[in-house]
Amino acid sequence: MVELDRFLALAVALADAAGDAIRPHFRQPLAVDDKPDLSPVTAADRAAEAAMRRLIGERFPDHGIIGEEFGGEREGADFVWVLDPIDGTKSFISGVPLFGTLIALAFEGRPVVGIIDQPISRERWIGVHGRPTTLNGATIRCRPCAALAGASVFATSPDMFRGDDSAAFARVAGAAKLVRFGADCYAYGLLAHGFIDVVIEASLKPYDFSAMAPIVEGAGGVASDWRGAALTVASDGRVLVAGDRRAHEEALALLAR
Repeated sequence: MVELDRFLALAVALADAAGDAIRPHFRQPLAVDDKPDLSPVTAADRAAEAAMRRLIGERFPDHGIIGEEFGGEREGADFVWVLDPIDGTKSFISGVPLFGTLIALAFEGRPVVGIIDQPISRERWIGVHGRPTTLNGATIRCRPCAALAGASVFATSPDMFRGDDSAAFARVAGAAKLVRFGADCYAYGLLAHGFIDVVIEASLKPYDFSAMAPIVEGAGGVASDWRGAALTVASDGRVLVAGDRRAHEEALALLAR
């Protein structure tokens, strides 16, 4: 896609703008509001998303936007930006630098550009369809993992799995070598960098997962829903990513039981 370089340049500018909006608020006194779903939101979340939306409107006014804080506009456009200004607000308000800004560009529903930006450590993962994933400009790769018995499995919280999803996750967790919680989007970056093997999550929104697909796939991994289908902005919010196709297939089989 010839225009990907132009879109990537904007995605990088969005990450820069979001980071500039977030950093002054980190580990500072900050009012925290509760949204209708009781998830927290702060002035930093709102300022970061507003800054990104302004830039998109200036450079590509015909593009759509789906954002966590300010909703959707032109969602039926061919190109739609999917924005989560602070993925991991609970970590952010607790002073834990495991949150990140998530930026994706979807073409006809399929994410083709993805960024995870950690504005405090200044780590930036970039994935572009058909290209190698980079971390701060250096190419990175997922690590081999032949089976779940040797795998590190991450999820943001056990509370995201409800009903049958909870039992399905427990089957995968029971087969894994190590299970950890609490890294939010940072876990996907660590997977692409070859430090963990599987991330399984549920109850996600498009802005929670869209950026992950190009990043994981560009590092040699596999990103899908729990049925094995490619992730799109219309996916049901149940996500399975793995650095090795063999671990991915084993996890899929356990989730499907």
